Amino acid sequence: MPVGDCERAFIAAAAADGLPLVRARAPWLNQRGHLGLPPGAEPVRRALADIFAALDGDPVSQSRKRLTALPGDFVHEPTGTFIELDESQHFTSYRLLTFDHYPADARLGFDMDEYRALCREWSPRSDKYRASKPAVGFGPGGRQRQRAYHDALRDLVIPAVVGRPLVRVQAPYRDGTAAYQRVRHRLLAAIE
Repeated sequence: MPVGDCERAFIAAAAADGLPLVRARAPWLNQRGHLGLPPGAEPVRRALADIFAALDGDPVSQSRKRLTALPGDFVHEPTGTFIELDESQHFTSYRLLTFDHYPADARLGFDMDEYRALCREWSPRSDKYRASKPAVGFGPGGRQRQRAYHDALRDLVIPAVVGRPLVRVQAPYRDGTAAYQRVRHRLLAAIE
């Protein structure tokens, strides 16, 4: 499936259901991650720093990144509900590791146990996806660790800033329409 097809199918299914979604981008969620958080996100800074360290992040490289907004998948602007669509490359052993550092009171818009199970199921394949690709802040072969960190960043910062949990939608088979149908009721309830 070509890049972007899953997202386009998801947004089309939501639109057909009367749910307008736009691409997510917020200046307070930026490339520096926990080193560039706004004041409202202070309560999650320690957890994110721990996740960054567990993923062998390089704080010097990370601190040199620009404060450019980190692009996301979707937002329902009327309610400020952010939505992320997770294809197979998100279910890695690195992503599984991030969950061990989440605060016990983290407000999540997904079932962490379900996500842990998906990481265990998909990581043998997903850990190989772009395994050698470098990433600033994570060095050579760091792209997967960076993706896991960015996912954790969104999970913890968005509720701290907007007061609503990020809704995560699993789509390991890259079928955006089926993914929307699976979460339709949960998503519609989240935007009320």
